[in-house]
Amino acid sequence: MTDTRTLVKDCLQGRPSAQAELYDLFAGQMLGVCYRYTKSVADAEDVLQEGFINVFRHLGAFRHEGELGAWVRRIMVHTALNYLKKHRRYQQELVFDDESLHPVAVDNPEVTLSAKELSDLIRQLPTGYQTIFNMHAVEGYSHVDIGRMLGIHEGTSRSQYARARALLVSWLKQASDHHKPEKYAR
Repeated sequence: MTDTRTLVKDCLQGRPSAQAELYDLFAGQMLGVCYRYTKSVADAEDVLQEGFINVFRHLGAFRHEGELGAWVRRIMVHTALNYLKKHRRYQQELVFDDESLHPVAVDNPEVTLSAKELSDLIRQLPTGYQTIFNMHAVEGYSHVDIGRMLGIHEGTSRSQYARARALLVSWLKQASDHHKPEKYAR
């Protein structure tokens, strides 16, 4: 088991072996976090690289008041959000509106999906829906925090999450009705 206090101290002293150890400790897991927000592995790798630059740049701010992995994850999420805002191919889909919503059905279709299939399904959501769904359902951010982080109203976050959830439920229902179609229609 790695002593994170020593690891952080050694990284802050500029020891390359400690920096490599910190990277190796979290890179695999954080690539998964980055991939949840992007549409390709290449984009996720770009976010991961930029995220670790931010981790090393701000490591002195880590206060050992929580787990190092949770702190690294928060940086990766923020880096992914900035990446989405910065890159043109995501900007068109990263639109949040305040339109009213129809109630979301709570029926849960009985479909068995692997984690990869579910992840692939979430990745098919429009970028705005995907982002808020990941932030709330996967990362556990509140709608208040999401609103603050994305510069939107709390209600917008709630409605985008509900729309994402409704779309996923309809795709899952479609899958159960059609015995898992090859592609989910948007």
